Amino acid sequence: MKEQNVRLHIEKVLENMPSDWLKLTTHRLDIYNESLAKTEFLQRFEELYKENNARKAALSELPSAFDYIRLGHPLSTVLEWAIANMNNLKADDVISFSSKVMPVLAVLRKNLFAKRKTQICFSGEKPEGLDFESLKKVYGYDFELRQVGKPEDISEFEGSTLYISQDDDPNRLTLNPNIDFYLSQQAELGSLIIVNTSDSDEYVAEIQHVRRRESIAMTPADCYTLLQKLVGKSEISREETNYSADLAKVKGSVNEITATSSKVLLGSCGLSVQYGIMMGLIDEALQKHPGKTIYIIVPPNCYGGTNDQARRVAACIDNVEIMDLPVDRDNNMVQSTDQVLDRVASEDAVPYIIAEIPTNPRVEVPDLEKLRQALTKVRKTPKGKKAIDPVFILDQTFCPNVQFCGEDGILSSVRTISYVSGSKFPSGGKCTAGYCVANAKAKDLLEKIDKHLSLCDNEATKLQVKILAEQLPSMNQRIKDAYKNTREFVSFIEEKLPEAKINFVSEELAEQGFTPSVFSLDLPTKGETAEERETNKRALNNKLINMMISRIPNESKYCVSYGQLKGCYWTIPATSTQGTTREDDKDYIARVSVSPDLDLELHKQVFSDFVEEIETPETV
Repeated sequence: MKEQNVRLHIEKVLENMPSDWLKLTTHRLDIYNESLAKTEFLQRFEELYKENNARKAALSELPSAFDYIRLGHPLSTVLEWAIANMNNLKADDVISFSSKVMPVLAVLRKNLFAKRKTQICFSGEKPEGLDFESLKKVYGYDFELRQVGKPEDISEFEGSTLYISQDDDPNRLTLNPNIDFYLSQQAELGSLIIVNTSDSDEYVAEIQHVRRRESIAMTPADCYTLLQKLVGKSEISREETNYSADLAKVKGSVNEITATSSKVLLGSCGLSVQYGIMMGLIDEALQKHPGKTIYIIVPPNCYGGTNDQARRVAACIDNVEIMDLPVDRDNNMVQSTDQVLDRVASEDAVPYIIAEIPTNPRVEVPDLEKLRQALTKVRKTPKGKKAIDPVFILDQTFCPNVQFCGEDGILSSVRTISYVSGSKFPSGGKCTAGYCVANAKAKDLLEKIDKHLSLCDNEATKLQVKILAEQLPSMNQRIKDAYKNTREFVSFIEEKLPEAKINFVSEELAEQGFTPSVFSLDLPTKGETAEERETNKRALNNKLINMMISRIPNESKYCVSYGQLKGCYWTIPATSTQGTTREDDKDYIARVSVSPDLDLELHKQVFSDFVEEIETPETV
């Protein structure tokens, strides 16, 4: 009876849900409480279920489940709730992935640190796509593999048992008390992992974190398809795609935009691509430089996902270490690069550098000629041999139009891999898929990266590829238009509030092609002590953002993203993108991103009103 009630409710929800649930990469951030991510949505959704209320107005007022669909979203949360309720489980114990493989890695990662044995069981053929040898040799995971006739045959095991079901019927899950983790693979839709252990809370947090940092939740479109299947829709409507043509179009666009001829790799998000890059390069180093330390060199205050993921990878593999690359504030990327590469050479180690250009959040561009010199400088090991040359892993999401990797690019003499988060300019905020390319000196590395992107089943979905095919051709024009609006807004702020410190590219850099639509705003403050001045500055940040999103709710959003087709996005990096970095490295400044289409005059007016409300002469 309960199963039937759940199905009936879900059917009504699918008929009446807000269109944003399916179409946007962010949802209702005006009613989002990060500390209650997913929880608050589930509580309210459960109340509606008990009231038999699936009206559109009620669903529209539900708070956001997550602030970004890579982490989860309303439809993934509804799917997990439905599966849980139909199997008498807690909703938190069901977690959806776009990948069929990453949930396995999540359990193995947790058990690596818990020093707990794992057995992976399956029925029939060995699960397709799972490279068990690489999981042991490259990722450092330990497990036993066991074929069984059926789930009921699994007996008690001293450790964790993960069962992989390749039956994609979500209505037929065979749970067994001896199965701690039941992975239901859903063909090209992704997978559902059910945590069935007494210490589930501890595992749920770790599995969610893998979804957050190395993969993505099952996409809204695929969750919608699976929910339709769950309620017995015989004819499931899916958006039509011509995958081969779309893929060819995307690859052609990316090669043209980046001025490269290399293979183009597409991932389910920017961090999925970055994870493939890191694991591919580690695989390469283990083969070509056995026994040597591998250094992942990363700015300590860069985007939190990059920083956190790099440290998580290093934590799993014995000979992989993190080295900090200070790039912002009083630090110089060129000097830091020169110093860290000297140190790596002195240890005869393998250097992989990850950096953002322009930097985030202070939108700084280093002297590129001097950076090239630092990266190509011939260094010697203590034994007098030539040191291993670095691979420069460039996150150019802020400026995906700059042709770093072209034949005549500034980094053409450096082994360079460039990647971009597709949820920004490439898709205009319509999907999360990312891409990467390499210059001529590094394109042989793409085979290994491709292997690990595929191994993790972290490749872009067909619908994501379709969206990129539609949006990429207009990207460079949108970048130009957005930059024009941003420059005008920055100039207005400089005139209206000259005491503010604005981090944005110079006119000279813009002429060189660096035309981001993001700037950071360090507002003037007051106070007798550094603590008082910092507290006052943070209050001003929040005051400005709250004025913008309350006065211009249709355009100004509190959101970490940028590159959207419309509106203006505001965030405090320290509380969002830098959430996992060390406190001393965080930037409590406002970051603003401007689109090619917004009411710029209204934004100027609200900023003018803000200036009038603060005592400018006393805040210096």
